[in-house]
Amino acid sequence: MAIPAEVRRYWLPIVLFAAGFLFQILVLPHSFPPSHYDVLGVERFAPVETVVEAYELLSKEWLAETNQQPTVDIIKIRYAYELLTNPILKRDYDLFGLDQHTDILKKVKEQYQKEHFLKIDLPLLKDSSVHSTDYAFNVLTYESFIHAISEEHPLLIMVYSKGSPHCAKFIEYWKQIGIRLDGVANTAMVELGDVQLAGHFADKRFSKQPFFRNGLPTLVAYPTDCRRPSCYMRYPGELYVDSVVDWVATSVVGLPRILYYSKETLGPQFIGKSAHHKVKVIFFSSTGERAAPILRQAAQEYSTYASFAFVLWKEDESQIWWNSLGVESAPSLVFLKGAGVKPVVYHGTFAKSEFTKIMEEHKHQELRQLRSDTSLELGCDARGHSRAGNDMMVWYCVVIAGRPGVELSKRRQILRKAQDQLFSDADSNPAGDVDNSVEVSSAATALKDDRLTFVWLDGEVQKKFCAFYLANDYSGACGPGGFGDENDKSELFIIRFQRNATYEALKAGKTNNLIETFQGHHTTDASQLVARYHGLDEIQEINKWISQIIKDGDTREIPYFVSLLKHCHGYLNKSLCFLLNSL
Repeated sequence: MAIPAEVRRYWLPIVLFAAGFLFQILVLPHSFPPSHYDVLGVERFAPVETVVEAYELLSKEWLAETNQQPTVDIIKIRYAYELLTNPILKRDYDLFGLDQHTDILKKVKEQYQKEHFLKIDLPLLKDSSVHSTDYAFNVLTYESFIHAISEEHPLLIMVYSKGSPHCAKFIEYWKQIGIRLDGVANTAMVELGDVQLAGHFADKRFSKQPFFRNGLPTLVAYPTDCRRPSCYMRYPGELYVDSVVDWVATSVVGLPRILYYSKETLGPQFIGKSAHHKVKVIFFSSTGERAAPILRQAAQEYSTYASFAFVLWKEDESQIWWNSLGVESAPSLVFLKGAGVKPVVYHGTFAKSEFTKIMEEHKHQELRQLRSDTSLELGCDARGHSRAGNDMMVWYCVVIAGRPGVELSKRRQILRKAQDQLFSDADSNPAGDVDNSVEVSSAATALKDDRLTFVWLDGEVQKKFCAFYLANDYSGACGPGGFGDENDKSELFIIRFQRNATYEALKAGKTNNLIETFQGHHTTDASQLVARYHGLDEIQEINKWISQIIKDGDTREIPYFVSLLKHCHGYLNKSLCFLLNSL
């Protein structure tokens, strides 16, 4: 019999279709392990009563003298019976296909596979009632969930089941995670019994049945900018406290990492490469764990003021850290606040409020850096006011300027000590009772009243700022290396700021037409006088010079000049010349 041409033409697609059909009918159904319902010989999702009847029928066969059923099969039947008669375990299995006691089944099968079934220690799931105890806290409902994701902080959610032994074991870790994330991210829990909410976080099979790919517990997070239920992030890693906390801090909150350094790399890689104006904050850890979120949050919030590093404490290196930084043990915290300044050391661990208080106290170097973004805050900017407030008409700023190096570091130390001496002089006298006969009393009083500020200026980075105040004579102090004089030479000078009394009076009287006329000429509020120091690098001499400048500047009637650009040398009472940004 001849094969029709149409069949010969399409024989390959027909054969493939038939093979696929037979595979789905004969092979595919047997490629998946039988369900617990299949083991008992009942329909899927059968009620508990049906499960009990099936088990009783099968157990009678075990006791028959003709019973030849292997012990392993009997263990499977008993396991299926115990799981499907526990309401919580049956719920998890029916709704999400969860069976988190398989390790028990495997262990019992290995233990009794060569033993008679009567020797099996029943029940198999002895601890299931313990796991069913509700150990959870801060459990969300769908309504509270919508409110929780709308709050300011990110949200980390643990999806759990009351009947899961893995969740029961993880709960202590979960508490630690919550403690370490306190103040950085909120934590909450969702139980599988809230099917609508729990199902929202489940994966979906091709059959549309929800399931949890990695079992329970499952962790999901909502970043700060996520306000919709569908924009959560799923945690992909192992359930370790350090790993979970690091994922939340890095991927969810977006906090910077704080790197570890060794004794060989701390100096050149961290201290040497950090910005000169920043305080160096070093944490010594005895565990090697990643930085806690509150520390990383501080690194972000105080990034303008400080650089942060971690060092792993090793006993064989303890003498090095004691000699160099004064660190006795770990955990500890060290602040390096400038060249020649003694390190500030704290030992122990700190709560967030304590750590924030410590950071606020030590976020500035002993001698702060004058930069374009700090000049207003420091009271060293003609556009602003003194640190004493808006009503102060005259105030001062002492500046040491130069290229970073040994020369500048030495003079910064001297100026810092001069500042400390004035603070000491001011503190030794009651408020408003500094003896004017003392040679440095004017400077001490001004410093105490926030009318005097000590700063240093990086002449290499802020070269325009530096050259402006030093006019044409900036050789060795301003600009990059090789600019002008090859020998670095720092310069010490003082700036006297004076607000325009006429302009202030007009502002107070709200004479808007004249004020607007001034403002139309892009005016600033204060004129500036600059005087340079040419004396010895001795603390007492420097403070006498500063005090004399302030005394003259406060007592002499110095007119408010307009459009005058000269440079001052020597004391104010000897040479009244001004460098002005004026009205």
